[in-house]
Amino acid sequence: MVILRSWKISLRLESRGAAPTALKTPHLDFLHDKSLQGQVGAVFGKRILEYAVSLCHGKFDYLERLPDDVLLRILSYLELKDTTLLAQASHRFRKLCNSEKFWEQIVRNRCAEFTIDKANLANVMGWRKLFFTCFHGRDKMVQ
Repeated sequence: MVILRSWKISLRLESRGAAPTALKTPHLDFLHDKSLQGQVGAVFGKRILEYAVSLCHGKFDYLERLPDDVLLRILSYLELKDTTLLAQASHRFRKLCNSEKFWEQIVRNRCAEFTIDKANLANVMGWRKLFFTCFHGRDKMVQ
């Protein structure tokens, strides 16, 4: 079922507290309703429309549906050069690849000389900055 909700925004008193309207249509009807697709495209843009159409066709992006902690675990197995490419794939991956949690995993998992003092330093200066300042390009990194 495709559900398109809309809210009426107005300064008129009679419109205050108005409940949102919801247009519900089965996937197959949405795929054949070019007018409704046009409305979705006009409001949300071409990418969201294409995504909605692909969902109606049964094409799910399971990777996008995974929780952040699972994705971060998967990212921890990639080479750094691959994560820079992945960060260009979507806003979500860019956010994850630049997150402090990601860089903390990188430092903790890949740096042989990691100590509690380095963890305290990372909490002050940031995990990404610590990685590039102290560990990146050094021979003591664990591969």
